[in-house]
Amino acid sequence: MYSGVMITLPEMIKSISEAVSTFPDKRTGKNTQYTLADAALGAFSVFFTQSPSFLAHQKVMQQSLGVNNASSLFGLIDIPSDNHIRDLLDQVEAERVFPVFDFCFDQLLKHSYINQFKQESGELLIALDGTESFSSESIHCDSCLTKEHKKGVKTYSHSMLTPVIVSPEKNQVIPLFPEYITPQDGDLKQDCENKAAKRWLKGKGKLLLSKLTSFDSNLRVTVLGDDLYSRQPVMEDILKGGFNFILVGKEESHPYLYQWIKDLEEGEGEGQKQTITDKRWTGKFHEITTYKWANNVPFKDSAEPFLINWCEITITREETGKGLYHNTFVTRHKITKENVADIVSFGRARWKIENENNNTLKTKGYHLEHNFGHGKKHLSQLLASFTLLSFLIHTVMDLSDDLYHNLRGRLGSREAFFNAIKNLTIFMYFRDWSHLFNFMIEGLKRRHLAPG
Repeated sequence: MYSGVMITLPEMIKSISEAVSTFPDKRTGKNTQYTLADAALGAFSVFFTQSPSFLAHQKVMQQSLGVNNASSLFGLIDIPSDNHIRDLLDQVEAERVFPVFDFCFDQLLKHSYINQFKQESGELLIALDGTESFSSESIHCDSCLTKEHKKGVKTYSHSMLTPVIVSPEKNQVIPLFPEYITPQDGDLKQDCENKAAKRWLKGKGKLLLSKLTSFDSNLRVTVLGDDLYSRQPVMEDILKGGFNFILVGKEESHPYLYQWIKDLEEGEGEGQKQTITDKRWTGKFHEITTYKWANNVPFKDSAEPFLINWCEITITREETGKGLYHNTFVTRHKITKENVADIVSFGRARWKIENENNNTLKTKGYHLEHNFGHGKKHLSQLLASFTLLSFLIHTVMDLSDDLYHNLRGRLGSREAFFNAIKNLTIFMYFRDWSHLFNFMIEGLKRRHLAPG
C-alpha cells in the first residue's frame, strides 16, 4: 500500500505555519499578546484532534507542569482563548490557507499516492457536491447566503462545494480545494452550487488538471456529479476545462432526452440502443444486472444539438424480480459493451463524496455543522477550511504513514482513535507526534493495568 515515502505530520503543520505567515494583521493598538500564528494553529489543533476542549486542557497542563501539547505538537508559543481566536481570525479570508491544500496534493502527487486512485483505463475521478456547514435564523455575516421563507422568516447559511478524488475500490477520498457558495461581487442573483462548480472548474480545477497532466501526460480526469450538474452550461464548462464527465441524468429532469432514447431502435449499430445482461451469485441469491446505452444522443431540442452518450443500470433479484438498484448517467465517454460496466461503476462512485466526505465531516467527529464561532466577515468559512484541512491531513497520513494507518486499524474506528488522542493529551505531555504515536502502539502491545 505504501510507496516507502512518508509524508510527515510536522511537514504538513509547517506548511500551515507558512500559510499563516501571510495572514494580514489589522491590529493597530497594543493588544498583541497573541500572534495570528498562535490563533490559527490553535484553531487547527482543535479540529485536528477532534477535541473542542483541547486548548483549555493544555492551558491547565502549562500551569501545572510548565509544558503543554499545544506547543510540542502544533508549535504554539502562547495558548489564546477561544474569544481571542475568533477575534483575530475573523478578518482572514479562507483562501489564505489554500496553499496547505496545494502542499498536501503536491506531496501525494510527488510520491505517487495519487496513482492508488487511478483507474486501469487511465482515468482519475473527481466528484463534485455541495454541502451546508451552517444555518441559522438569527446569526449571520457578510458571507452568508440568505433565503426568505413564508411569513417573512429568513434563514442565513454557509454552503460550499467540496470536490474530492474518489475510486470505486477505495474507502478513502482525497479532499481538494473547496469553493465557497457565497455572495459574489457584481452578481445580483444568489450564488448557487452550479455557479460555484463553474468557478471551481475555471480556477482551482484548471490548476489541478495542469498539475496532474504535468505529472502524467496520459492521465485523463473525469468529473462525477448528481443530476444537478447534468445541465448543458455546466457540461460545456467541464469539457472546456479539459475534463470529461459522468453525471446522473434523471428522466424527470430531461424529458426530451428520454423521449429520444425511447424512440431508438434496439440493435448494435450506430444510432441504436444496445442492451447486455450479466448474472452472478451473491452467496445468497442470483443478481441480474442489465445495462442499456446509446451514443450520440441529443441532450435537448436545439438547432445545434449538444450530443451526449447515455447509459442505464438496473439490478434485480432473479428469484423474486425485486429491483435492487437503478440509475442513469450521461457522459462524453464513448460507451461500448466492453466499457459500460466500468463507466457505470465510475458514475456510482460519486456517492463516496456524500458517505466518505460530507457525512464523515458532519457525523464522525469533525463537527462541520457546529458553530464554533461565526464572526462578522470570514471566520465561519476559515474555520470550515481548517476542518477540511484536518480531514485532508488525516487522509494523507492514512495513505502514507504506516504507523498512523496501523494505529487507526488496531483501534477499530476513527472515533476510538481520536478519543485516545484526546484522553492521552489531557493527562500526559508528549515531546512530538512520534512520541505520542509510539506510546499508543506500545500501550496496545502491552495492554497493561494502570499502577495502584
